[in-house]
Amino acid sequence: MAHPEFANLRRALLLAACMLFSAVPVRGETIYTFSVVPQFERRVLFGIWQPIVDELEKRTGARFQLTTSLSVSDYERDVHRGVYDFIYVNPYVMPNIEEQPGYVPLIRDRKPLRGILVVRKDSPIRKVEELQGKTLAVPSMSALGASLLLRAELDRQYKVKTQVVLAKTHSSVFLHVVNGFADAGGSVQKAFSEQDQRVRDALRVLYQTSEVPSHPLAAHQRVPAALREQVRKAFIDLSATPQGRELLGKIPMQEAVAASSEDYRPLRALKLESYLQP
Repeated sequence: MAHPEFANLRRALLLAACMLFSAVPVRGETIYTFSVVPQFERRVLFGIWQPIVDELEKRTGARFQLTTSLSVSDYERDVHRGVYDFIYVNPYVMPNIEEQPGYVPLIRDRKPLRGILVVRKDSPIRKVEELQGKTLAVPSMSALGASLLLRAELDRQYKVKTQVVLAKTHSSVFLHVVNGFADAGGSVQKAFSEQDQRVRDALRVLYQTSEVPSHPLAAHQRVPAALREQVRKAFIDLSATPQGRELLGKIPMQEAVAASSEDYRPLRALKLESYLQP
């Protein structure tokens, strides 16, 4: 087994290489990194996204390497460093990465995003006011629907403050609640719908947040503009076919539409920065 210091050095060198040469020429062919926020555990995530990436390669002629991080927090840190060429990312992050490191939104789901708060189906908690001082599992502090917006609405509308437990992924949030490691969990309806039926049957949605624009698929400005437009068109065209709707439905994304920076700039007015801390 490699010494921890050498393992850390190797990881740092790999990260630096990704930052400098994210689109890697291999035998004269450029491979673009295509990274997705880890809403689910890795096997499920790749099972959902790899067929979509394969279809994008067929439709654009470009090569993509699907990748992700171990946790939402790690992923967002890498996004802020501009590590990846294409990203599927938290909507609240989008206004903050537009100028630096320079990402451009391409598509989003027409259906907006809603945060949800879940408890065990047999939990005695019946209204949000009863969560005062209770533990709340979230995938990351910065997750929009699952943490920031949810906790802001609990605080601003109900004067409820909770003890935050970082679960790292949406799937882990649900397992925390099911297994009694947290009194409640914050996630999004889309992630909940992708869980195993046994997990969903063990939980009850107690609260839903207001609506915000869905997760964008964005591209770094270093990606050629022509390819960005090809990827945008490929997603929209894919969404118009039965096969494509089946593939995108697993994200889940019901209908891919063109996205713009203007879709996400109003999120700044929510002033959720104070909820980045527990």
